[in-house]
Amino acid sequence: MEIAVWRSIYRFLLRRPRVPAGAVGFTYHQPVLPLLIGFLVASAIELVAVDLLVQQWPLVRIPLLVVGIWGLLWMLGLLLGYLTRPHAVGPAGIRVRDGAEIDIAVPWEAVESVAQVSDAGKPAKVADTADGRVLSLWMQQATNVEVVLAYPVRVRLPQEVETVDVLCFHADEAEDFMSAVRQHI
Repeated sequence: MEIAVWRSIYRFLLRRPRVPAGAVGFTYHQPVLPLLIGFLVASAIELVAVDLLVQQWPLVRIPLLVVGIWGLLWMLGLLLGYLTRPHAVGPAGIRVRDGAEIDIAVPWEAVESVAQVSDAGKPAKVADTADGRVLSLWMQQATNVEVVLAYPVRVRLPQEVETVDVLCFHADEAEDFMSAVRQHI
């Protein structure tokens, strides 16, 4: 995750979002943007406040500055992970992402159906349901796009590899996402 945070900063500075050739990117960060900006602002204020409080003790000040700057850059990289790795719809299929941690490529032959839904209160990332194993990549505990797979697909998550039958996720502009899907299905 540490490396991914630094890569996100690098990608943002060079204006190189990870969107496959010929594909269209779709953001999904709007529900968490105010929260992440709040954390960034709080981290910046904390950095300055702690520096002012310990400026007379260099042996304490310097390590606290290093840790404070690292924390601020880490939070920035987390936010930029959402901005530089959008969901994508293109000729090869759908790419579903969650920041720098999750990147799932679903080829069109593996897609049975795609629907705009309104699901709230997802209990877990991976759950067994009547429709099979569902991976929910929710934002603020809600998803608005559901991809039913034609066959089970193995996905790599940060802690494990899972086999899922349905992908649920959030797209900021779900209607535009669906329009792009219709062009390829």
